[in-house]
Amino acid sequence: MTAQLSVTDTPTIDFDKMEGLVPGVVQDYTTGEVLMLGFLNSESYAKTLESGFVTFWSRSRKTLWMKGETSGNRLRIVSAATDCDNDALVFRVIVEGDGLVCHEGTVSCFTKRIPIEASSTKGSIQEFKNGK
Repeated sequence: MTAQLSVTDTPTIDFDKMEGLVPGVVQDYTTGEVLMLGFLNSESYAKTLESGFVTFWSRSRKTLWMKGETSGNRLRIVSAATDCDNDALVFRVIVEGDGLVCHEGTVSCFTKRIPIEASSTKGSIQEFKNGK
C-alpha cells in the first residue's frame, strides 16, 4: 500500500527556468546523507506526489523513471520541500530494498571525492570552529 502525499497548499513548481526540468535532491531521512540527484518534469513530479515514491524524468531515455522500479530500491518519500524560488526540490526518503541507491552498487551516488587544496580551507575551518 502506498500513501498519497497531501497536495494541500502545495507550492507551484517553476518548471520554466530549465526547459521544463527541476533538480531533485534525494536525502536519506534517517542519516541526512545526500543519496542522489535527478531531474523532474511536471509529469514526473505529479507521479511522485501521486505515488509517494520519487519518479524522475530520464534525460537520456526521454521517459519517466521511478528510481528502484527494477532494483527494488525505491525511494519512499517521508517529506518534500522546494527552495525559495520554487525551482529545485529535496526529498527526504526511506530507501526500500537493500538500500543501494546508486547504479554502481553504493548507498549514495556521491562517492567520488574531489580534492580541495588544504590552504584554501584550513583557515576557514579553523575560523569557523573558533566562532569567527
